[in-house]
Amino acid sequence: MSVVREKFQDHIPRWIQRLPKVENNWNALLQTLEGHSDSVCAVAFSPDGKLLASGSQDDTIKLWDAGSGVAISTLEGHSDSVWAVAFSPDGKLLASASIDKTVKLWGTGSGVVLQTLEGHLDWVCAVAFSPDGKLLASASHDNTAKLWDVSSGAALSMLESHWNSVYAVAFSPDGKLLASASEDNTVKLWDVGSGAVLRTFEGHSGSVWAVAFSQGGRVLA
Repeated sequence: MSVVREKFQDHIPRWIQRLPKVENNWNALLQTLEGHSDSVCAVAFSPDGKLLASGSQDDTIKLWDAGSGVAISTLEGHSDSVWAVAFSPDGKLLASASIDKTVKLWGTGSGVVLQTLEGHLDWVCAVAFSPDGKLLASASHDNTAKLWDVSSGAALSMLESHWNSVYAVAFSPDGKLLASASEDNTVKLWDVGSGAVLRTFEGHSGSVWAVAFSQGGRVLA
């Protein structure tokens, strides 16, 4: 018997003789989205929650209707696996990071490539938009992070200090700081305006794969 039916068994009116059939154990799974032809590496919801983007080793990105699970569009343009995806704060852009060493900016409405950001010397592991949507940060196996101007696609600064691959980047809520996580076992905190390293956090004994600021921006995990 399902947990819900069991809990409310005593409240079912006696005149109801025929009850709907239910699973013995209700599954929390809502939808399975199928369509990629290889492993899926990353997913991200749009800010309004209506779209889901998925990046795959089949070199494509798919946009899905989060309500129905229907594939809306397939974004093709990368020549290798798509490792990370991120929506802009207004939901109008999608950034993708690929093993082909590029970052692409897509229009979510049209599915068209608006910019291809080139400059990394190895595959790009992560992307993150600044809170105001004007900047994009990327992390790469070339041991660097980069800051890009979203409107022009220009590289604004190269953040060099890690001595091994950079796996993740995250902006602080006020957009003034950027955190980076690296295979060199450290996390670094950067000043977005100047590109200078403000602090290096040491203590991990292995690669750091992810970073996240608290809502208030005072704590970094």
